[in-house]
Amino acid sequence: MLYCCDLLGSVWHSPIIPLYLLAFFIAPVFLHPQCLDFKPPFKPQDDLQFCAMYRNFGCCDSAKDKELMAKFYKIMDNFDYYGYASCAGYVQDLLCQECSPYAAHLFDAEDPNTPIRTLPGLCPDYCSQFWLKCRSTITLLSDDPQLAEAEPDQGRFCQHLELEDPDYCYPHLLSNEQLTQNLGRVRADPEGCLQLCLEEIANGLRNPLAMVYANDGTHRFFIAEQVGLVWTYLPDRSKLEKPFLNITKAVLTSPWEGDERGFLGMTFHPNYKYNRKLYVYYSVEIGFDERIRISEFRVSPSDMNVVDHGSERIILEVDEPASNHNGGMVMFADDGYLYIFTGDGGMAGDPFGKYGNSQNKSALLGKVLRIDVDDNDRGPLYRIPSDNPFVHERGARPEVYAYGVRNMWRCSVDRGDPLTKEGKGRIFCGDVGQNKFEEIDIIEKGRNYGWRAKEGFSCYDKKLCTNSSLDDVLPIYAYPHKMGKSVTGGYVYRGCEYPNLNGMYIFGDFMSGRMMSLQENKNTGQWDYHEICMGMGLTCAFPGLINNYYQYIISFAEDEAGELYFMSTGVPSATSPTGVVYKLVDPSRRAPPRQCHYDPLPVRVKSKLIKFKPKETLTGVELPTKRPNLSPQEEPVRSHPTESAVSESDKDWLQELMDILKEQEAAAVTTTLPPTTTTTKPPRHTRRKNRRKKGKHRLAGDEQGRDDRGRVEIFANGEWGTVCDDLWNTKNAAVVCRQLGFRFALKASKHSEFGEGKSLRILLDDVQCEGTEESLLGCQHTGVGMHNCAHYEDAGVICGNSDYVDA
Repeated sequence: MLYCCDLLGSVWHSPIIPLYLLAFFIAPVFLHPQCLDFKPPFKPQDDLQFCAMYRNFGCCDSAKDKELMAKFYKIMDNFDYYGYASCAGYVQDLLCQECSPYAAHLFDAEDPNTPIRTLPGLCPDYCSQFWLKCRSTITLLSDDPQLAEAEPDQGRFCQHLELEDPDYCYPHLLSNEQLTQNLGRVRADPEGCLQLCLEEIANGLRNPLAMVYANDGTHRFFIAEQVGLVWTYLPDRSKLEKPFLNITKAVLTSPWEGDERGFLGMTFHPNYKYNRKLYVYYSVEIGFDERIRISEFRVSPSDMNVVDHGSERIILEVDEPASNHNGGMVMFADDGYLYIFTGDGGMAGDPFGKYGNSQNKSALLGKVLRIDVDDNDRGPLYRIPSDNPFVHERGARPEVYAYGVRNMWRCSVDRGDPLTKEGKGRIFCGDVGQNKFEEIDIIEKGRNYGWRAKEGFSCYDKKLCTNSSLDDVLPIYAYPHKMGKSVTGGYVYRGCEYPNLNGMYIFGDFMSGRMMSLQENKNTGQWDYHEICMGMGLTCAFPGLINNYYQYIISFAEDEAGELYFMSTGVPSATSPTGVVYKLVDPSRRAPPRQCHYDPLPVRVKSKLIKFKPKETLTGVELPTKRPNLSPQEEPVRSHPTESAVSESDKDWLQELMDILKEQEAAAVTTTLPPTTTTTKPPRHTRRKNRRKKGKHRLAGDEQGRDDRGRVEIFANGEWGTVCDDLWNTKNAAVVCRQLGFRFALKASKHSEFGEGKSLRILLDDVQCEGTEESLLGCQHTGVGMHNCAHYEDAGVICGNSDYVDA
């Protein structure tokens, strides 16, 4: 599993360190706001009148505030004027701690091993003052017989109300800056990495690369697999046994790790509720040609959860000169038109024609296309919007909306700020880079996004880059390949449940598994970057939340309500059932109760339902300790003052969490998952212990015929081929030289020093060895036959039995 920004990653993965020893490695987790319903606190919609000290942020809405006020007056009716004057403040303080953002800690509700308190944990000095002045209120505040028994003895009573963690006792926690300084904000680690959590939504999927909704009020979501299957999920996350769409026989893909072909995109028509139309983007093979196909389907009139497969109409097909860079995004924007995002045609460096496909407006590859598919039941399958930018330009395809894109993988439309609608309609895309940079773009009509002249902010083709007529748009953000090698575009969060995330563009990287965010700075117009980490310690210790995910981030999605999700997998193959869908969660703040409530329209189901069973677990959580205030014989079974608000499933979750942690401690093993794949460059093979891949090497290309140096050629899958030099180093060279019988690798040569093996296929790219492997096939690489380079990058070696080079 991925531990983004986790400096203690080796500790978490260690199979010999028991869980309880993690306390020696982890700094104390101070900031963990939690309510008595086991959820994060919130800003109330309406002002609180009684517990006004928590009107800005806490765990009570106005209904709960009124309930506590009624309880207060019922208690105080037992006192005369002097008793009221002396104790009203104490009674109000104690009652209102249910509204504290740290209520779960004050009442020990976060630890199922301790009896849940009926009064909050009090600091000793405050407890003493309360007991001296208002001990007569104790039996009115609580029906706990143990408290009543301890009431005559100040020491025993206050010892009973002590907390194991004194940082959280009332009222000292109010002046503890570590607890109050950033309360309610998205928390960050010392390096500025934002800590979020996840909720598992679906699992067992084969390269899930799209999750879409029909916007018909049912709040169903549809998850597409690369093989050409689409599944229907209901709001309760149960899955229909019968697929929504099955075009596996038509879709061109393979089980190879990193194959970019397949079912790549899907979207519903904005008026789907009335016309029942949807559009898909997938790879096909016609004779010896490979193409991308955009098709229109209709949903069956007899079953709202099944597509009428006989209704397919091919809207558009584009020839693909190579098997990579297939694009794959198809969506409707706010203007009601269908947008199609194509790749540049594949290979490397867009080598097609004088300027490449992307800069050629007469080609459909390397473009953002925009077409009108409304009212197409008769006449043409699509029309050209009259305001498309190149309608009147000679030689340009009228479908082109923007150009100069390399391989945009995942785009989205900003819903706009929920109140002001600011940002509404902007189109964000992640454009996968070549050798150095990945970028995020905002798509605008008629603009040139620079490829192949530029990669990110940097020149790629220097001749094109200096052309004064380029007039390209720079990305809003670009990052180097040391951070990741294949961007996965995301969404601007505009959901209701997590107000802190509003306006944050969240995206990821397919190869590195890095999760990232951008926030627009209104003062500078720039986009501020923050990495996103999974919360450690108790940060994600809420029911149903986890803090880890499979590395290969394939795609992002939002549901009908605007909440944000992403899909990733453990093995980047179209046939590997290791794909999981996760929902992003902010553990520091939620929306007020009932603010985000919606009632889904009923769904008529004809298929059998498969109940969702989560498989992932929270990792790295310290086991809580038992509070030793009372002996086991003295500990009562007590009800909580808000027990009715706590579901039985949440209680069960807490006990399950403790059981899981104890099992982890006993086994002393943390599960790890294999790395992932990319949509640009095929993925590296997962390396497995005790398994070596055999392969033969030979050297070719030395003009003088010396057998100790030459271009590296490898035999794999029944053929000889060359190796690309993107990551070529002496460790890689050592593997080759040792197999050829030499003691040393004297040089790892690059850039076809020993000639270009043009008569052979390039079989390996991005090879990374430790130096001890039996052959290059045992090293990490992008997959046999999968590459993103050319023969002018063929790798070579100079070997020897002494440690110097004989020129």
